Amino acid sequence: MTNEMRRLRVIDYETTGVPEDAVAEVIELAYVDVDPVTLSITDRWRSFAKPVGPIPPQVKAVHHILEEDVAEAPAIDELWPLLFQGCGQHDILVAHNASFEQHFHKGDQRAWIDTYKSALVVWPDAPAHSNQVLRYWLNLDQCIGFDRNAAMPPHRALPDAYVTAHILIHLLQAMTIDEMLRISAQPALLRRIGFGNKAEFDADVTATARYWLDGGNG
Repeated sequence: MTNEMRRLRVIDYETTGVPEDAVAEVIELAYVDVDPVTLSITDRWRSFAKPVGPIPPQVKAVHHILEEDVAEAPAIDELWPLLFQGCGQHDILVAHNASFEQHFHKGDQRAWIDTYKSALVVWPDAPAHSNQVLRYWLNLDQCIGFDRNAAMPPHRALPDAYVTAHILIHLLQAMTIDEMLRISAQPALLRRIGFGNKAEFDADVTATARYWLDGGNG
């Protein structure tokens, strides 16, 4: 399958909590489409979603979405078809730390690219690999075609998807879609591992430790 046949849909959610929270819900969702041939943004969409439960104050402090913002929004089940509108089974979903988005919706068996995992491989010397750190480390705000207003405010679904879309565009200049798909299907190869009392040996940490104990051979 050629890259020209694949739509790249970058998605992002804002939620009422993290996946480990049993009652976490999506309250804002957005997508930004990237043309892999022209390396340009072709479409974008966003919506609030009305949650069943409350929005905790510590979560509001991150994205600043209030109950009154989502009071008249559709239920999330009404919005999933809109999130994937025009997106075929062979098209590819993209997210920064895609396991977060996958927790709330698997994407109907579509393939995923994780720009976080891909960035770890392409830019190992970046000071960190979060969406916003990469934005400034790559000087995206100075790039032709980057709309700073569209990237604001951070920690909202459409601005974050917009930033991730531009990170994806930079990644596409360094590796192929198939290479990113392969990297995204594996645990992240971390550059630093914390071994404090709270260190959790998840799949990424375990895979990284095994990689370096084997002499750095994949």
